[in-house]
Amino acid sequence: MTPESQPVIDVKRLGRFYGRRKRVQAIRDVSFEVGRGEIFGLIGPDGAGKTSIIQILAGVLSADQGSVAVGGVDVVADPEAVKSRVGYMPQGLGVNLYESLSAAENIDFFRDLRKLPEDAYRRNRADLLSMTRLEPFLSRRAGNLSGGMRQKLALICTLIHLPDLILLDEPTTGVDPISRQDFWHIIRRLVEERQVTVLLSTSYMDEAERCHRIGLLHSGAILWQGTPGEIKQKAEGRYARITAEPQTAALHILRNRSDVTSTEVFGEEIHIRFGGDLKEMEAGLSAEKIDVRQISPLEPTLEDVFLQLLTTGKSQAPRLPLPPSRERISPVTIECRGLTRRFGEFVAVDNVDLHVERGEIFGLLGPNGAGKTTVIKMMCGLLGPTAGVIRVAGLDIKTEKERVWTQIGYMSQHFSLYRDLSVKQNLRLYADLYGVRDVKFSDVTASLGLEPFESRLAGDLPAGLRQRLSLLCAVLHRPPVLFLDEPTSGVDPPARRTFWDLIYSLSRESSVTVLVSTHYMDEAAHCDRLGLMDQGRLIAVDSPPALKQASERHSGKMLAIRAPKLRVAFDAIVSGFPMAVLYGDSIHVRSLDPVVDERKALSLLSRSGITGAEISSPALSMDETFIDFIRRGERVHA
Repeated sequence: MTPESQPVIDVKRLGRFYGRRKRVQAIRDVSFEVGRGEIFGLIGPDGAGKTSIIQILAGVLSADQGSVAVGGVDVVADPEAVKSRVGYMPQGLGVNLYESLSAAENIDFFRDLRKLPEDAYRRNRADLLSMTRLEPFLSRRAGNLSGGMRQKLALICTLIHLPDLILLDEPTTGVDPISRQDFWHIIRRLVEERQVTVLLSTSYMDEAERCHRIGLLHSGAILWQGTPGEIKQKAEGRYARITAEPQTAALHILRNRSDVTSTEVFGEEIHIRFGGDLKEMEAGLSAEKIDVRQISPLEPTLEDVFLQLLTTGKSQAPRLPLPPSRERISPVTIECRGLTRRFGEFVAVDNVDLHVERGEIFGLLGPNGAGKTTVIKMMCGLLGPTAGVIRVAGLDIKTEKERVWTQIGYMSQHFSLYRDLSVKQNLRLYADLYGVRDVKFSDVTASLGLEPFESRLAGDLPAGLRQRLSLLCAVLHRPPVLFLDEPTSGVDPPARRTFWDLIYSLSRESSVTVLVSTHYMDEAAHCDRLGLMDQGRLIAVDSPPALKQASERHSGKMLAIRAPKLRVAFDAIVSGFPMAVLYGDSIHVRSLDPVVDERKALSLLSRSGITGAEISSPALSMDETFIDFIRRGERVHA
């Protein structure tokens, strides 16, 4: 085998144990290879072993079993020898940065740490700053950068010595879609231009689609590895989307059908996995006086397959056994007019008008720093507005703040429970604070799968379980209004789906009004309406389908181009379509005239000697819709 053909990463039968007597096996007989210039993704639920594998590859955690080689170096025998060849970015927003130092000082620190010659440093620094567009922010303290900027700075520091291998542990968790797109553009350039090898873990299934190959981890073992397309072929059963009224009744009927194995609500649509006949299903719904407005087949997503491989049997929607709400409230439960907040000269929220109706799930979307968290804090009475009026549950937040607090539940962007109290102790504390007496805690914890963890300290729970506990504490007093600030950031897909099933049941069955901010664009599709924020302004409000239609009318449909020699093909397409982006193994282009632009794309490819390309027109994703609105807003205000 030549050096060029040898894998950069070669893992064989890897094992790792934890605990005083090493009784807990975190990694079980894991084997995989990653070649030069390949992007390999590790996906899996919380506690699956992703971080442990990455830390072993980086030489910062020892292995108990098996062999690990990076660039031919035996990592198990000599972990120090691999560190100069690897760039390792740990999990968390800029966690490898020094917040009190400026961006420039952080980069200089990593230069000194890596003992980089001055000429190589200047060249690498200039290239990386150009790719990340961070040059204007070099004098700003790292702690004052937005989440997306911090991750870009962390990436510069990780790559300043131009390693052959980059290890990224959930690098875009908590980062908005535009920053994520920029991040992936940088990774793609490094892979295509320098043949860098990338291994990353992620909880975003759309990011997993961008990898050349992925490995699905569960309980420390790899269940399946291959290309995203190969893994999608593992899907069993068929999928469909259904729009029907009344939706709650339709959902109840579908969940009780023997041929339907899973259901999930996305706004006005119900997505199902089933094994029967769609026409018979439509007839059955109609016989129950359900108005079926749409029923059609649906291609499974990578997340669908991921969840299918991890779960067995029929999915059950969670229910909260809590006492009913004590008060009725007005039909419009959240209303703000002219809402403005300034911090000195900086306008964080700029004249926002918004109303959310009773029982509605309303999503706030926007880039890092758009003003979403500031809006939620003002609505909760945690931050005073500079100008404007806010009414929550029919109450004026300025004059009746304490009454408002009895009517709302608030789940912070950051885990804010008492880490040194157990699960049950946290619940008891919140029950006492709100005067809740008629609740059986064992039933409450069992409703979200927390019963086995009642005695565990909250700080020791995985991210998904911490978020479930936070939600339970927020709704324990049965508030009619619920504010959720990025509630599932860093949470794996199974936990996110459970979370959203619960939110739906609170909304539809208990008429709880939910206002949620999120960075997961797939989650945005769960909302009845969305408000897109940018630079403190509310730039669009509508249902997810209506926003997609508006984006298509303005910027065109999506064309997905698959071609051999992807990098050459991309360069050819970009020459005629400057806004084209790489997405997994295809190139995405927006087109107002698909017939003309298909011919144009094929002509551009032909001139570069590429034939056999395939062009399709997939449905526009929420991610692409969001980016289109924000980019248009940037051009208007430029």
